[in-house]
Amino acid sequence: MSQADQVEQARQAGRRTHHFHGGLRLRHNKKISCQNPVVPPPLPELLVVPLLQHAGDFAEPSVSDGEKVLKGQVIGQCQPCAAIHSPVSGVVEAIEDRPMSHPSGQPGPCVVIRPDGQEQWVQLNPIKDWLEASPEILIAQIQDCGIAGLGGAVFPTHAKTRDGRERQIHTLILNGAECEPYISCDEMLMREQPDKIILGARVLRRALGAERVIIAIEDQMGAVQAALTRSAKLAECKSISVVKVTTIYPEGGERQLIQVLTGLEVPAGGRPSDLGMVCQNVATAAAVADAVVEGKPLIERYITVTGNGVSHPRNFLALIGTPVSHLVDASGGYSNDVARLVIGGPMMGYPVASDDTPVVKASNCLLALTQRDIVAPQPEMPCIRCGECARVCPATLLPQQLHLQIKTGLWDQAKEYGLSACIECGCCDYVCPSHIPLVEWFRYGKGEQRKRVLESEAAELARKRFEEREARLLRVKRERAEKMALRKQLLKDKAAQQDRIRDSIARAESRLKKAGEQPDDA
Repeated sequence: MSQADQVEQARQAGRRTHHFHGGLRLRHNKKISCQNPVVPPPLPELLVVPLLQHAGDFAEPSVSDGEKVLKGQVIGQCQPCAAIHSPVSGVVEAIEDRPMSHPSGQPGPCVVIRPDGQEQWVQLNPIKDWLEASPEILIAQIQDCGIAGLGGAVFPTHAKTRDGRERQIHTLILNGAECEPYISCDEMLMREQPDKIILGARVLRRALGAERVIIAIEDQMGAVQAALTRSAKLAECKSISVVKVTTIYPEGGERQLIQVLTGLEVPAGGRPSDLGMVCQNVATAAAVADAVVEGKPLIERYITVTGNGVSHPRNFLALIGTPVSHLVDASGGYSNDVARLVIGGPMMGYPVASDDTPVVKASNCLLALTQRDIVAPQPEMPCIRCGECARVCPATLLPQQLHLQIKTGLWDQAKEYGLSACIECGCCDYVCPSHIPLVEWFRYGKGEQRKRVLESEAAELARKRFEEREARLLRVKRERAEKMALRKQLLKDKAAQQDRIRDSIARAESRLKKAGEQPDDA
């Protein structure tokens, strides 16, 4: 297919749906957390706000111990990433290392705030007429309000928006296809706040310069489709369409969703903007609406608290920094046989060792599992080459080959077979009859690849430094030799000049002597 045909096909996104390779049909278990409306939990005694809540470096704290802060005040800066704001008014009790809701499980610097209960806001600066504001002003407002992708990747929204505008994308996709089992926070947001999502879609569309917006939802979300379509109609925005996609895990993955909507694959190593598209989560769009129209920074998010390990599963609008133990208490507490806590869903989530872990921008679900929910570890057996992992892989990889290459250290082959394209969805783990922890192997392999890249970069840097040193020493040696040769030449010239002077003096003395020996005629 020519590039022109690809562009035209991408522009027809959503007209009809397609299928991506592989995937799984899973029991979603979402209804148990959708029975009650979303409410904010009671204000906790302490909030722990990590200084790493986006894809990038740690933010630098802009407050100090004992300082009084206002709700919405900047407490962490990280240029050019997203700022971090105080979720409450209160006093900073400490800036110290604490658990920070990260897959590594490692603690990190956090700002610990004790609320004063007054909920006193910092002065907000909304954009009064965003329809007339320039895209750069909108993007700057999104950055100042600390908006990051709320679908899980937490890539700074302003950077993604600026890149999409520079690359002249034509379609904005809002991802409401919540494919992980148990997670229902995006569904509840779309049910309860469709107007805000439509408003955020319009703001992002203007900031991007996009021609149209597609809101993708799962085919079982009939009420959501009606609510969003009604809100778009009331906003008189004909450029927004709501498209149902087949519920098959992981259709909510960015690349898989784009393939479903267009029939095109994002190029290997490329981005959706290569096809003229940008993908954002529906919750991100709602946060953008708050940031631009009301001037509110990202200090709270919808989060699902669910699983058989809690008494009353439900969704909350929780402040960033709220300990997950506080949300469990607000859900009626743990059941007697709770065995494990997971941040995220059962397929791509990660376990946490303590319920002191705080809610962060990336937290979309707290899953409490009982012992009967957890499959007992099975002994790993040799691969039988059944091909089931390749059948279900949504990235069209050969997991069995990658596993062998990683296990035997064939790193160049693993790279060639597309290890970096693995989205770690867990489909291959789910179907492997030999109980091989393939995703763990792939994460290890990616880590080794990154290590090799760093080692290669370090070796290249060392080589350049060595060559520069050798060149510098050679230059110094040459300069010294030139100086020595010049000095020798100067000394030689000086000696020759002195010889000439002595010869001149000798000749003069000889003439005088001869003149003195001649008879005096007088």
